[in-house]
Amino acid sequence: MTLVEDSPASTAEVRPPRWRSVVGWTLIAVLLVGVAWIGMQVAATAPSETRSLDPEGRDDVGALALAEILRDRGVDVHVFRSRSDARAAIDDDTTLVMSNPYTLSDEGLAELLAPAERVVFLSAGAHLLSEQGLGQYAAASLTSASADCVVPEFAEIGTIVPDRLFVAADGVQSCFGDAEGAAVLVAESDGVRTTVVDGTKLFSNAYLAEDGNAALGLALLGQTQRVVWYVPTLGDSDVEASTAETLGDLTPPWVTPAILLLLLSGVAAAVWRGRRFGPLVSETLPVTVRASETMHGRARLTARAGDAPHAAAALRDGAQRRLARGLGLAARATTDEIADAASDRLRIPRGTLQTLLGGALPTDDASLVEFARRLAELEDAVENSRPADRGDR
Repeated sequence: MTLVEDSPASTAEVRPPRWRSVVGWTLIAVLLVGVAWIGMQVAATAPSETRSLDPEGRDDVGALALAEILRDRGVDVHVFRSRSDARAAIDDDTTLVMSNPYTLSDEGLAELLAPAERVVFLSAGAHLLSEQGLGQYAAASLTSASADCVVPEFAEIGTIVPDRLFVAADGVQSCFGDAEGAAVLVAESDGVRTTVVDGTKLFSNAYLAEDGNAALGLALLGQTQRVVWYVPTLGDSDVEASTAETLGDLTPPWVTPAILLLLLSGVAAAVWRGRRFGPLVSETLPVTVRASETMHGRARLTARAGDAPHAAAALRDGAQRRLARGLGLAARATTDEIADAASDRLRIPRGTLQTLLGGALPTDDASLVEFARRLAELEDAVENSRPADRGDR
């Protein structure tokens, strides 16, 4: 009897069925087409209305907190999203408040402002500043500012951190700033007082509690018994605008179907003739380069070039990383943070180590040697001053 040995199992890789690759590529193509279509729709959509400083907005950019503070102080706050209703609600003891009325024409804004004797703009554009004769935006910036003007209601506010500054026109009072720019402009003409401030951050719910922001809001809006707060909306716009022609309007009707057909043809060709990737295969590299050889090579190049600043920068970078690790700081700690933490550990005044860890680099070999010695001494001092571990107690 002849025994037939079993053939050994095949070692060839079993590839997945081709239909899986076809389905996968089809899904990717559909996803790409869907993303492109959504992107075109978003690009063709008109910009949405801003909700910044909405007196009924509860999010970070809204101004509900300021409106509620005014109501707690006995001020009647009435919110309108129609300019005709807002105009009808204005009387002699009313402050008209609004953000930049970008949805109104110059004529529509003038009609709204006509019965008002006290107007406060919580934000403004360059056109509004010019049209109202208030001034223009300034290029300067301030970290903090106090009133520094003769407006009585600003006397007890303290300091604020303004976002954007204005340059006042002739005859316009500027407050909370200096000669290069001010955060608040106050103009009085024919019994009408107009105030403008960029309060996008000052009066929003997220920033109202900081510095003197709430006090400034009360000083601007709390001087009358009633506040008529008009919120500009696209639905209340009187600006006549024509819809811009799209690319589809400018091309013949057959272009869009032809483009879609070409895209589908390209996807089909990619699925049909595209390369099928097999399983990953590990490959042994012909040469192994140790990290130490790379380090020594860079060191020899630096020494040959006599580049002391480059070598000093490498020494400082390594020392900073080791100091940050020894001081328990984050890997991305700044030079000032490392220097201050090391000063605190060594109980020396802050600012002593800033020059060593962040100052000018040495330019010659002698200075480089001294620089390296000082860094080593600092690392040793920090290491030796480390508190004892709890396990040693």
